[in-house]
Amino acid sequence: MIISIGIVIALVPFVWMVSGSFRSEADLFGNPASLFPTSWTLHGYTAIWQQLPFLRLLLNTLIFAGGTTVLLLLFDSMCAYALARLKFRGSKLLFWLVIATLMVPIQVTLIPVFIELFHFGWLDTYQGLIIPRATSAFGIFLLRQSFISIPRELDEAARIDGAGHLRIYARIILPLSKPALATLAVLHFMTLWNDLLWPLIVTSSPDMRTLPAGLTLFGGQHVTDHAVLLAGATISLLPLALAFFLAQRFFVQGVATTGLK
Repeated sequence: MIISIGIVIALVPFVWMVSGSFRSEADLFGNPASLFPTSWTLHGYTAIWQQLPFLRLLLNTLIFAGGTTVLLLLFDSMCAYALARLKFRGSKLLFWLVIATLMVPIQVTLIPVFIELFHFGWLDTYQGLIIPRATSAFGIFLLRQSFISIPRELDEAARIDGAGHLRIYARIILPLSKPALATLAVLHFMTLWNDLLWPLIVTSSPDMRTLPAGLTLFGGQHVTDHAVLLAGATISLLPLALAFFLAQRFFVQGVATTGLK
């Protein structure tokens, strides 16, 4: 019963958003509580291409979310490998320092990072969007826990065959950590795709806006055309649904097994 109530609460706003994208403005205001339109129209989906540089917003979001996710997986996995498989003085202290950064809100670092990007000349650029977000304490923690669960005997057998750390990392650790990597990729991609605050601060031109920022600014300027906003929000959900569908098997396995040891 409780699960059913939770599912209904989660689905009703989604159903209303999707159906609202097919409704006219008069229908939306005439009967806003209705989950289904009285008359179906594609006005929202046709007008969004006319009133917004939607394709550009979509491309910027894909570059930002996709590029940052790739760099996050690379840097987080390399750092996690060092903390999980290498023995050196201060490794535990470094790990706890990484964990401590999870308690620092992103709002605290916004102004210093913004000033640095200004000095680099990276404001309103792809590198300004991507590089400051290219690593994550949560990702390092998640992958470290996954790497620890892999038997060290595999490392020793690889070293007997002459493999170094880079080869062990690329040929043994990463292939055996696909569930954790897929989990992290989906979580980061979803977070970055829906990120509003960071792109809104770093970008200033319409050609560099991402979907959340573009739709938010559009809503502030054209508050009457709600069907266009709902259509844009509906379309923006499709890549997330596709990403989760493709990585679902690894995602569930990674959530179930990561951090058991």
